[in-house]
Amino acid sequence: MTFSIVACDPANGDLGVAVQSKFPNVGVTIPFARAGIGAVATQSYCNTSYGPKGLALLESGAAPQQAIDILTGNDSQRDYRQVGIVDTHGRVATFTGARCFAYSGGLNGEHFAVQGNTLAGESVLKDMAQAFRRTAGPLSERLLAALAAGQAAGGDRRGQQSAALLVVREGGGYGGFDDRYVDISVYDHPAPIQELARLYALHRLTFFRSDPGNLVPVDMAIANELQQIFRARGFYRGAATGIFDATTQKALHDFMGWENYDERIREDDLIDLEVLEDIRNKHATWLRHQS
Repeated sequence: MTFSIVACDPANGDLGVAVQSKFPNVGVTIPFARAGIGAVATQSYCNTSYGPKGLALLESGAAPQQAIDILTGNDSQRDYRQVGIVDTHGRVATFTGARCFAYSGGLNGEHFAVQGNTLAGESVLKDMAQAFRRTAGPLSERLLAALAAGQAAGGDRRGQQSAALLVVREGGGYGGFDDRYVDISVYDHPAPIQELARLYALHRLTFFRSDPGNLVPVDMAIANELQQIFRARGFYRGAATGIFDATTQKALHDFMGWENYDERIREDDLIDLEVLEDIRNKHATWLRHQS
């Protein structure tokens, strides 16, 4: 009924799970992760206790395979279960019970494991693994690529319904207060993986902090443009001088808070190019609605 991937990024310690299923709201039953500890995907008549118990076992020093042995060894319904685990060291393990709907199975790779049941075939898992290996960039985007590849290979034989992406990073959540770097769930949708990718792009702009490579000085052209936008929207009352003074900086700060760019607000003369482009797009939409 489900295919998933658990993985670790050894470069920065990110840990995550991505999953798709012909089952509603899969995000509340399958993915579990904790920064500095590991990630668990529990599925196929899933025993949701595998998530917190698996993470506790990893935290106490168990390797992923040891954790799976303990979890399944105490479960009388283990033949119906499926689980994948990765720890913060990149060690992985996957388990598929003998009574999971065919095709079912799992593959271990370097720093990742993929598993699925009720699949179109083994190619779903192989293509997921290949996509994860070949995709560059942050863990979250590699996980999304793996899901898309699995679906392109046939995915769940019953179809699509929900999907989820969970990536944890120490201090990676909103304001740096928790580890939920990415936590997105699609409850019910005809193309949940595509919808997950759309929501990830929104999440990225809203919750990620600025990439230093995307920061540029607010020069006269940008300042003039911003002043005109902010004046139209009621955040600035002065003339469009092209001077990035304290009044303009406050207008930028307030506007960014209004439009939910909280994590990218700055107190200097730099602006994030992604934010600037989104400000332009949103202002163009606002102008269309005024006509």
